[in-house]
Amino acid sequence: MRVLGVDPGLTRCGVGVVDGRPGRPPALVDVGVIMTPADLELPQRLLRIEAGLTEWVSRHRPDVVAIERVFADHNVISVMGTAQAAGLAMLVAAKAGIPVYLHTPTEVKAAITGSGRADKAQVASMVARILKLDAPPKPADAADAAALAICHLWRGAADDRIARAVAKQSGKASA
Repeated sequence: MRVLGVDPGLTRCGVGVVDGRPGRPPALVDVGVIMTPADLELPQRLLRIEAGLTEWVSRHRPDVVAIERVFADHNVISVMGTAQAAGLAMLVAAKAGIPVYLHTPTEVKAAITGSGRADKAQVASMVARILKLDAPPKPADAADAAALAICHLWRGAADDRIARAVAKQSGKASA
C-alpha cells in the first residue's frame, strides 16, 4: 500500500509518501514540503498548494491519502489556514478517486513513538529510525507528513480491515 501523508499548512504543507505492507518495514518513497510565501494573497497560496498536491498525487499515485485532522485549540485564526490546506488535500484526493483518512496528532504520536504526548523531535527521530534514514526529514512538516503515512499504514489500514470484517460479518448475520 502506498500512502501520501499530508501535514496541512499554508506556509509549509508537509507531504510524505511511504510504501508498506504487513510483515515488511515501511519504506520512504519521497518527502518534502509545498511552500507558499506569507505575503502572497490567500487565493494564490491556495492555488499553489492545490497544484503542488495534485503534482504529488500524479507523480506518486498513492492508494490512500492520510491527513492530519485539524482541531481548534486557542488560535482559531491559524487553524483556519490549516483547515483550508487540509480541505485542499481532501479535494485533490477525491478528484483522483483516492480514499482519504484523517488522523489526530495524538494518534500519530502514539503510533510512531508509543506516546500520544511525544514532542516533534521525538516523532522526527522515530520517523528516521522506522524508515532507516540517516537523519529525520527536514523541515519538521516533512517529518510529520511521513509520520502520518506510517501511522496510517500501521493503524488506519488495520482499522479499515477490522471495519470491513465487521461489515462482512454483519451482512452474514442479517442474511
